[in-house]
Amino acid sequence: MQGKTLHTRRTRLSLLFAGLCFSSVAFSAVVPAGTQLAATQNLVRGNGAEPATLDPDKAEDNSSMAIINDLFEGLVRVENNGQVIPALADSWQTSDHKTWTFHIRSGATWSDGSPITAQDVVYSWRRLSDPKTASPYASFTANAHILNAQAVIDGKMPTDKLGVYAADNSTVKVVLDQPVSYFLQFVAHPSLFPVSQKDVTTYGDSWTQPGHMVSSSAYQLSDWVVNEKITLKRNPSYWDNAHTVINQVTFLPVSDGSAELNRYLAGEINITSTIPAIEFARMKKERPKEVYVAPELAVFYFDINSTRAPFNDARVRQALNLALNKDIISQKVLGMGETPAWTVAPLSMGGVTITPPVWAHWTQAERIAKARALLKEAGYSESHPLSFTLLYNNEADNQRIAIAAASMWKSALGVKASLQNQEWKSMLDTMHQGQYQLVRYTWSADYNEYSTFLNTFRSGDTNNTGNFSNKAYDNEIAAAQSAQTPAETAAHYQKAMDIAANEAPAIPIYYRTQDYMVSTKVGGFAPSALAFYQTKDLYLKK
Repeated sequence: MQGKTLHTRRTRLSLLFAGLCFSSVAFSAVVPAGTQLAATQNLVRGNGAEPATLDPDKAEDNSSMAIINDLFEGLVRVENNGQVIPALADSWQTSDHKTWTFHIRSGATWSDGSPITAQDVVYSWRRLSDPKTASPYASFTANAHILNAQAVIDGKMPTDKLGVYAADNSTVKVVLDQPVSYFLQFVAHPSLFPVSQKDVTTYGDSWTQPGHMVSSSAYQLSDWVVNEKITLKRNPSYWDNAHTVINQVTFLPVSDGSAELNRYLAGEINITSTIPAIEFARMKKERPKEVYVAPELAVFYFDINSTRAPFNDARVRQALNLALNKDIISQKVLGMGETPAWTVAPLSMGGVTITPPVWAHWTQAERIAKARALLKEAGYSESHPLSFTLLYNNEADNQRIAIAAASMWKSALGVKASLQNQEWKSMLDTMHQGQYQLVRYTWSADYNEYSTFLNTFRSGDTNNTGNFSNKAYDNEIAAAQSAQTPAETAAHYQKAMDIAANEAPAIPIYYRTQDYMVSTKVGGFAPSALAFYQTKDLYLKK
């Protein structure tokens, strides 16, 4: 297809309302008629940081999942418009949203040509849930309400009791412990992408290395030079290879945002999602056609280790929350379309709208007065000031936000916040070991429903690194997910959000936007509100 005009037709879905059966053929890149393609279809993407892993069952960060999204595929896929379409499975059925049957498409193979089987799917979902895997996303199967998932995660049941079974080589049956109407959004997440049982068993921990890994999507791993580049080449065994245009994609792990932007401006990178705030206005002025800004279902916050003094006291957590001038941080320190956040999740998603806490409408002077009163109640004063360490990963904007926050806490409360920075992978390790007090973090939605945010503060959730625990909060999350009407669901989520606002397990700073620089040579770029885009949907113009 190199150098030729290419056009394809878009996905067509059929919905049989009796039994909720979906069937379709999904296409990758959609190139408008008349478009002239570049002779060389090699794309370079800025990746922001070295990926922590390329194992779908162990990944938790965007730097890893961006690459995993090019290497692997789920049974289904969520398009940019939110529509769930077939991927490795060409059809599925459910009559009650509790028992789901997926049919793996004929011709779906791993990159070595061996068939992708239902047994691979079962193995992968069990591996994710197995406590021996120690996946940060282990709780995902429990959050999806797969039968016996929590007992498996807790080591109380063997993995073969997880409610996922291979009816035959191409049929996967999933049983939930309650109906979940949005279950397909879980299935589309990278943590539930199947991996090859044979590959993992053969190579153990080194299965993700070049020469060992077999993949299932449009690309296969070609080269991995740590802290330099990761190169993927086209996978000719991919079931939809005929509609893939890009032949090679290289991910560059550049942790310094200014350095990544400079490499983009020099023409070394085609797409970067790292625009330093200090450069944003200049880019909008000088290269308006290359700046892409859109809302994202994501919240930037300071996660709090709630089990360690002094942050086991909600008054201390809340005082730090109220003392921050989030308008200044979002509009002045950053100024790229972000808006101040007073909740740990966006105010609207999945058809539900949340009312923020009352102090979201206070003046900053009123918030500071309340914060001072709370710290005084907690036993802190000018002679006995609060001091702690705020950890952030190496990146210029993170540093600027941390400096601004420390200054605000100092001037408003007399608090001393020491700043500590680490590389991204080191920071993740520190978080999982619980060796921090406050840490900069961002949570982006895994699917378009409030539980994707609120589960991260649920007692025992594997993503709950701050170990916040509140029984009333847990009960509201459970009630929301078993509610019978949208109004009941919304009411329970509102109560859960109110508890989180008062208890402050994290300090929300701002609601994120997606900010990219995209070369005018790139076609097909349209990331979803979930912040991911796939190379197989793109093409390079002549």
